Amino acid sequence: MDVARQPEYYTIDDIYNLPDGQRAELINGELYMMATPSRIHQRILMELSYRIRDYIGSKNGDCEVYPSPFAVFLNVDDKIYLEPDISVICDKNKLTDDGCKGAPDWIIEIVSPSSRPLDYNKKLFQYRTAGVREYWIADPMKLQITVYNFEHDTYEEYSFSDKVKAGIYEDFEIDFSGINIE
Repeated sequence: MDVARQPEYYTIDDIYNLPDGQRAELINGELYMMATPSRIHQRILMELSYRIRDYIGSKNGDCEVYPSPFAVFLNVDDKIYLEPDISVICDKNKLTDDGCKGAPDWIIEIVSPSSRPLDYNKKLFQYRTAGVREYWIADPMKLQITVYNFEHDTYEEYSFSDKVKAGIYEDFEIDFSGINIE
C-alpha cells in the first residue's frame, strides 16, 4: 500500500536555519526561496527608499523606512515571515531587534521574474488581511506600478513615467520618471 507523502510544513526555525547567504520567505508553512535581486531592482529599491526617508525626515515624521532584507513577522506567529523590498512602519511598538512584529503601514514590492506570482497574488492577500494600509507593486518589466489602498478598498495603475501619490501621506508623491531603469 502506497502512503501519500505529506508536504513539508516549515516554520520560522527553518528560516533561521538556512545556510548563510540563503534567503527565503515563509507563507503558511510554505517556504519560498529568494533569488539575488538584479541591478535594476536594487536601483529602484534604493531610489524609492531614499525618497521616502527624505520625505519623512523633512516632515519630522515618526514613521521609519526599512529596505530589504528586513524581517516582517506579519501576523506575529511562526507561519508568515516576509522580507518586503520596502517597509514603512509608523507604530514603533511593532519594531524589535528582529524586525517588525505585525503589519507595516506601507509595503512596496519590486517585481522580479521569480517573485511575480508571490507579489501579485499570495503577498497581496496576506498584506490585505494582516492590516497593511497601502501596498505598491513596482514592476520594471511591465513599467507599471499598481497601488492598493486597503483603507479605502481601491487600486490604481500607473506607469514609470507617472507621479504616484502615497495614500498614507497627504502631500507625498514619487515621480517615477526620475528613476533610471536602464
